[in-house]
Amino acid sequence: MKVVKFSGKTLENIYGRLSRRKLRVKKTVEKIIQDVHAQGDDALISYTKKFDKVLLSQKQIRVSESEISGAYQNIDAEFIASLKVAINNVSDFYNKQIRKSWKINGDEGVRLGEILRPIERIGVYVPSGTAPLVSSVYMSVLPAKIAGVSEIYLATPPAANGEVNPYILAVANLLKVNAVFKLGGAQAIAAFAFGTKTVPKVDKIVGPGNDYVTEAKRQVFGYCDIDMLAGPSEVVIIANNFANPAHVIADLQAQAEHRLGIAVLITNSKKLARVVRKEVINGYVIMVKNLEEAIEVSNKIAPEHLELLVKQPNKIIRKIKNAGAVFVGAYSPVVIGDYISGPSHVLPTSGTARFFSGLGVGDFMKSTHLICYSKKALEKVAPSVEKIASLEGMKKHIHSLKVRFD
Repeated sequence: MKVVKFSGKTLENIYGRLSRRKLRVKKTVEKIIQDVHAQGDDALISYTKKFDKVLLSQKQIRVSESEISGAYQNIDAEFIASLKVAINNVSDFYNKQIRKSWKINGDEGVRLGEILRPIERIGVYVPSGTAPLVSSVYMSVLPAKIAGVSEIYLATPPAANGEVNPYILAVANLLKVNAVFKLGGAQAIAAFAFGTKTVPKVDKIVGPGNDYVTEAKRQVFGYCDIDMLAGPSEVVIIANNFANPAHVIADLQAQAEHRLGIAVLITNSKKLARVVRKEVINGYVIMVKNLEEAIEVSNKIAPEHLELLVKQPNKIIRKIKNAGAVFVGAYSPVVIGDYISGPSHVLPTSGTARFFSGLGVGDFMKSTHLICYSKKALEKVAPSVEKIASLEGMKKHIHSLKVRFD
């Protein structure tokens, strides 16, 4: 690991390598999106053959019922028990986030409110490259189901044999996903954004992915909504002499299992820094004077995952302003957030925790404002409305007000 003192250049060094491929990726994705938009299923078949080395017929793009049934024969029975624990925890967490429509009655017959409804149709992308991200299925689908989304579709790349990972299929089936498509990369995102004969157009796309998936989500935003523009996974650990070095090392090394994963230790302990530097190959150790400076640095990085491995972690939580998820104490490693604790592991990365939040029920809801005035109430505010509208030069707006009193 590189040992550095924090400065403006530190973030450039940490994240700079992520932007080098952007121009090439952008052009490639533009072409894919254009082709899918124009050619529909034919483009999906062509790009699946090109990138996944799998030749599909139009009928095979959608996973069949027999394939779903067969998936259960190829999974470990104990997995279902573990899955139920995860589903219960995630459901319990997100049931607390449910919001309801509301109304207030004001003076003179004014009635205002907010009507909350679920988005009708979403597409979930689940990577399946180096390893099938089974956990991303329930981490993305459950908040949507709890929000009340009626149609949920899933896309995931096929394996070399043309099949979808059986665990992904089983989880999707247990959660009653409407359909699963054998599609990966930018072409899957384009299919969800514009629709094809086989793949329905959705209102929102969620789920993690590689550079091409992220760029595709950026380009289709506006045709539909997206959750966020997520980059490679990252962990920041604030630790001092109190921390067990084995815990710090293990958690930093776990980050290396993510492609392009970023691991950062912020510490004021030279001893800990020396030990970690020897054991962890990739990543950064940022040396600070004290915990106050460590918190300041972490807030500037705004990490996806933040671990607090200090003696009294609860005392500094209120000072953490920017983080996707905070893991408090020695027995709260990031791995439990990845799989089973409850909150979704779909979290903001690359500093976007300054303004993005982790995936939640609210991401699948839309709000409609309710405004109802009586004639008496309208008469009361008419002079104020007329004054403001006249300043903006909106004569027709004023007329639409006055015509009600003619």
